[in-house]
Amino acid sequence: MGEGKGSTLVHLLVVVLSLVAFGFAIAAERRRSVGEIHKDGQTNKTYCVYNSDVATGYGVGGFLFLLSGESLLMGVTKCMCFGRPLAPGGNRAWTIIYFVSSLVTFLIAESCLIAGATKNAYHTKYRGMIYAQNFSCDALRKGVFIAGAVFVVATMVLNVYYYMYFTKAITTQAAHKAKRTSSNIGMAGYA
Repeated sequence: MGEGKGSTLVHLLVVVLSLVAFGFAIAAERRRSVGEIHKDGQTNKTYCVYNSDVATGYGVGGFLFLLSGESLLMGVTKCMCFGRPLAPGGNRAWTIIYFVSSLVTFLIAESCLIAGATKNAYHTKYRGMIYAQNFSCDALRKGVFIAGAVFVVATMVLNVYYYMYFTKAITTQAAHKAKRTSSNIGMAGYA
């Protein structure tokens, strides 16, 4: 491991897990459920028939992959709260900024993915006799999974920078401790 470089395996796993979550979010957007109104001829009831419900599975898959990537990174860095303190300086400041930013984008991405999956799974079954002219089936709005995908990519980029600056702040502190060989302040009393 080089000076402040971090583990290449951690970088690679975080990027791959985030890209898989991104792929699931895009696939979920393309396969959203769409309902069509059908009328039962015998009972005169209208109901909605939905196509495939695979987008819900894709949304949950994206949620789980992003969660596993974030959990891996937080486990390796010990959530920046446990373990060795970071060395004072610019690297520590950037680490804190990227940590908070990645956590915020992670929460937004997760909420978009799980809300999209939940709303996509909601289907209206039977609606009795409807006399309204503009009756429509409930469906997920366009762009919910896309918003999740955008925030997945933002989380991935911020996580990479967070880990990079985190490792720099940790190794900088270790280098400062290694250079300290003796005390510069004498402790002898004046005679």
